[in-house]
Amino acid sequence: MQSDGLIRSLRGIVGNRHVKTGSRRTAYYRTGFRSGQGEAAAVVFPQTLVEQWRVLQACVEAGAAIIMQAAKTGLTEGSCPSGDDYGRPVVVINITRIKRIALLGGGKQALALPGSTLHELQEALAPIGRVPHSVIGSTSIGATVIGGIANNAGGALCKRGSSYTRLACYAKVNADGQLEFVNHLGITGLGDTPEQVLERLQSDDIPDDAVHDWDVPASDREYEQRIRQRGDDLPNRYNADPRRLFEVSGSAGKVAAFAVRVDTYPAPKRKQVFYLGTNDAARFIDLRCHVLDHFTQLPEMGEYMNRDTFKIAERYGKDVFLSIKYLGTKRLPGAYALKSAVEFWMNRLPLLPKYMPDRVLSYASRLFPQHIPKRLLGMRDRFEHYLLIDAADDAIDETRAYLAEHWTDTDAGDFIELNPAEQSAALLHRFAAAGAAIRYQTVHDRRTEDVVALDVARLDNDRTWLDAPHPEVAANLEALLVYGHFFCHVFHQDYVFKKGTDTTRMKHLLLDALDQANAKYPAEHNVGHLYEAGETLASFYQELDPTNTFNPGIGKTSKRHNTTQPVAV
Repeated sequence: MQSDGLIRSLRGIVGNRHVKTGSRRTAYYRTGFRSGQGEAAAVVFPQTLVEQWRVLQACVEAGAAIIMQAAKTGLTEGSCPSGDDYGRPVVVINITRIKRIALLGGGKQALALPGSTLHELQEALAPIGRVPHSVIGSTSIGATVIGGIANNAGGALCKRGSSYTRLACYAKVNADGQLEFVNHLGITGLGDTPEQVLERLQSDDIPDDAVHDWDVPASDREYEQRIRQRGDDLPNRYNADPRRLFEVSGSAGKVAAFAVRVDTYPAPKRKQVFYLGTNDAARFIDLRCHVLDHFTQLPEMGEYMNRDTFKIAERYGKDVFLSIKYLGTKRLPGAYALKSAVEFWMNRLPLLPKYMPDRVLSYASRLFPQHIPKRLLGMRDRFEHYLLIDAADDAIDETRAYLAEHWTDTDAGDFIELNPAEQSAALLHRFAAAGAAIRYQTVHDRRTEDVVALDVARLDNDRTWLDAPHPEVAANLEALLVYGHFFCHVFHQDYVFKKGTDTTRMKHLLLDALDQANAKYPAEHNVGHLYEAGETLASFYQELDPTNTFNPGIGKTSKRHNTTQPVAV
């Protein structure tokens, strides 16, 4: 079947309105969040799981390459086509219209369909006093539950690791090129055919006595134990950890997921945020070791940032801070999607500077008064390094007692207990840091070349996580933002380089240094089209997708049909 025949079939399944073709109409969906783009014969928007199944059948019958796509919040180009050398039609299946979250066992677990977001899961759980299995940076901008699972997305939580489940329903293409339906949800009585099962999953008719396999992990239940076992020769968590690659989990779109079951957890009854500052980063390492070795209850989060991050986020993340504070997280995904779409189309106009909405928002935010509380600004002025510890329930008193004994008002380090307004501001400021380097480079593009953004999992006994960069890197550096999940030892390192810098060489130098330190990268965002999949990850992809139908080329593997052999990097 040629592309025109395939497009007719797709329109017959979902309707003309929900199949986009032509380079102009599909451009936004063929382009990554920060970078990357490729060709596609069509972008399809099914509304039901049955439509999704039928779209998959049509694509497999036509021999098309399939790219599953949700909210496009990934940072490594993994949810869009890459180039035009697939050798067959490419169809992007965007599943954001297929939404449903069902609470199982009184909310002990949740069933999520492909377009259901982590933010929607948070809202569904809040009335019953429970919280999701994972909280990630893109929760507030529309990241989906299944997208997090498929990418082993990390997050800020000390007690729960990367998104993970062994309970899922999905489609795969077997070695004979046939589309297979796999149901490992642990829910009985859904029907005998794929379409019967999918119709039932989308209905509200799943009785409690049909739900089984409660002992099967639907989150990384071992994470707290693993994070305390310091001294392993592997980081606590990283994206391609073979211990967390299972079917949909870590699949990076090499299968098409219909539904997953995920654990939920009791919401804390009390929370208290402590804000620490020091000029000796080694003091934070000592604190980390003590907390992991001796605390009865771990904190909920421990978020680090350096002074460059604080200052740049203070100025260039201010609009993000204010948007969340005044619009609220409920409106943010829609506002962010609108801004991204407007930005994409404005970037195509040759007379306008790139990323015009970012520039306007950055300058407009300066009209507002200072948004960071005075006590946090005082910590910024006194110290080079900061650690936000978010403690809950019994961990509050334990943290308070330890800090009172070991952290005092000296030049070496200090801490403050934040009041509710300061707590909210500190957490928002940390969230705004995630995009601050990109915004800084965008506004100052005349003097800066680009940002090399790395997310790195360090060995848990690595005390040299703030090593001075290679002399050649340092000579070309405009700013270095380091922030991350301190107790997990996962860090984001955003290198902003001066104009004219060969950023490809800089990235090679940086990655070489990380290899020598036995660090793992990317730690949270999956390999996408920017990183090479290691042998274990590439084998996992090939086992899931032996004909290379789904997301070909991911992890710099081949785009050819019937093979996922690595290609030269």
